[in-house]
Amino acid sequence: MTELLRKIEDIVSPTVVGMGYEVVRVAMSRGGGTLQIMIEPSDGRPMDVEDCATLSRALSAVLDVEDPLPGAYTLEVSSPGIDRPLTREKDYVRWAGHLARMETTQPIEGRRRFKGTLLGFENGMVRLKLEDGTEADVPLSQISRAKLELTDALLDEHRRAQEGAEPTH
Repeated sequence: MTELLRKIEDIVSPTVVGMGYEVVRVAMSRGGGTLQIMIEPSDGRPMDVEDCATLSRALSAVLDVEDPLPGAYTLEVSSPGIDRPLTREKDYVRWAGHLARMETTQPIEGRRRFKGTLLGFENGMVRLKLEDGTEADVPLSQISRAKLELTDALLDEHRRAQEGAEPTH
């Protein structure tokens, strides 16, 4: 994450948290024209369109006052979705048991791409059971991108959450 994106996250986080949500990720589009702020309710309930609209209005006002970006941009407030990005330590714990794909900034044991079942997070390492049955420990500090893979188990858990049931993990 760049220094500018960290600054933006620092600016918007108090408002997001104060409204009962958490920041999942702050990102800029490749051309720099769209600022994406991905959020989710801190109580684990499903997001809806009204949540995004309410937060968009609040964050737009905060960003207008702080004005961290030069020039014009479009603000996009969104939820992580089912095949969500994994950005925080707690994501790797919460989604243990699910299939994930990740890329690293530097090769780890000769590779930069990993796909496997999340086993959790400990001592700064994301633990994965790879498709060949071996396990890998990937330093969180080296992960440049990570997201859940869409599977039947993930869809089932999402469906249960939408119905108000407790997650299986």
